[in-house]
Amino acid sequence: MRSLLFVPGDSERKLEKGFGAGADVVIVDLEDSVASHNKAHAREIAARFILERRGQTSSAIYIRVNDLSTGLTDDDLAKLVPARPDGIMLPKSNSGQDVQQLAAKLRVREAENDLRDGSIKILPIITETPAGVLAASTYAGASARLAGLTWGAEDLSAAVGARAARDERGRYTDVFRFARTMAILAAGAAEVAAIDTVFPNFRDTAAFAAECAEAERDGFTGKMAIHPDQVPVINTAFTPSAEAVKQSAAIVAAFEAAGNPGVVGIDGKMFDRPHLRLAERLLARARAAGISV
Repeated sequence: MRSLLFVPGDSERKLEKGFGAGADVVIVDLEDSVASHNKAHAREIAARFILERRGQTSSAIYIRVNDLSTGLTDDDLAKLVPARPDGIMLPKSNSGQDVQQLAAKLRVREAENDLRDGSIKILPIITETPAGVLAASTYAGASARLAGLTWGAEDLSAAVGARAARDERGRYTDVFRFARTMAILAAGAAEVAAIDTVFPNFRDTAAFAAECAEAERDGFTGKMAIHPDQVPVINTAFTPSAEAVKQSAAIVAAFEAAGNPGVVGIDGKMFDRPHLRLAERLLARARAAGISV
């Protein structure tokens, strides 16, 4: 997953545009982008659209349901699981226990709809509450459904009373950089994809591209988008370059040729096991992006 595009579930026009945007994942949103009085209508629109138009997109389809504390999650699942989504995004997840609770609900819905057990993945947003940030380590081993971990700043800022998540230079302040860091580390501990949060100012392409590059550098493997125009920027930033693929392939080949020792030399440079692990991860990302390695 490189690019994950949010699309409001109550707009057929925006759903159609989102399905054609070229994102790796389209996230049909039933939560923040849908007014409370329009939730039922959004479920109807989203379920019908997915069933009718699924064959028109190569994107995986995830549904952002309403969080477990709202009492709306079961209604979301009842209406959308029959549309056979690839995954569920769980907002305001407080711990791995929330993922387990959602997994149990999905198992029942899958059985009711003749879907393979475990076929629907889960992508939780783990930093939208203070409790969620502090429980980041609980996702490792929580569920085989876990497809990745992602984070968010807007709900967290409201929860802690922060007037802004970024400083005057556009950089996240310490509280939110800590939440970002916890998301990367938690994903690493759980051995799943780390997905960076949205960049709200979709018209500032230069700043957005810079944030994508920084996220890729730090270990994120993808980023969420709020506008179709952000998708190609994300895909470019998170697709390994030909040079990086070539170097990584050379590292892997050198270790294999030497019988997988602790260290190898390539062109006068020494590479140890952490370098091998990084090379293997990059090649896996390249394959997922459709690059021949």
